[in-house]
Amino acid sequence: MLGILGHDGAFAEFLALPVVNLHRVPAGIPDEAAVFTEPLAAACEILEQVDVSAHREACVLGDGKLAQLIGRVLRTAGLRVVMIGKHTSKLRLARLAGIETPQPGSRVPWPADAFTLIVEATGSPSGLAIAQQITAPRGTLVLKSTFHGAADVETWPIVVKELTVLGSRCGPFPPALALLRSGLVDPRPMISRVFALEDAAEPSATRSGPA
Repeated sequence: MLGILGHDGAFAEFLALPVVNLHRVPAGIPDEAAVFTEPLAAACEILEQVDVSAHREACVLGDGKLAQLIGRVLRTAGLRVVMIGKHTSKLRLARLAGIETPQPGSRVPWPADAFTLIVEATGSPSGLAIAQQITAPRGTLVLKSTFHGAADVETWPIVVKELTVLGSRCGPFPPALALLRSGLVDPRPMISRVFALEDAAEPSATRSGPA
């Protein structure tokens, strides 16, 4: 991954990559949507890893941009999707996309074993423990979070409930571009700010924590 673990990033004056790394953006996809291709592809990876037809519903833990995209992708697969998060404005954004969420200000005590498919995308060490609690026996738990440090979590629920735990990272660009072209996923409402090219360093300098 460019810019990660000692690899120079893409702000170099010159950058050489294999041609296979390039993907043509289809006509009709605006730039504001095309910039979401990579995280949307990471959301599409779940459909490559999990037989979602075996589930009627899914729960997404987290309400950041990746979680939002995951929820939208799972909706396109025909699932009822519930999102559990902490931010009223982000949960409202999810509801506009047809994703179910707790009502603003409510504290819904999600019962243990509530969902057969959970995607953990909180970006927090505590997310895994919550996910284990609400995953049904023999359910599937997909881990998307990456964070610095270790997660303090008990592993016995994985054994006792015979959970399938999958790590999920990057994903295929063609399905992501197809979703953008079809309009089934429109990520543009998630844009919070737009920067001119000459101000490219500003968002990197001001960013704090996971989106």
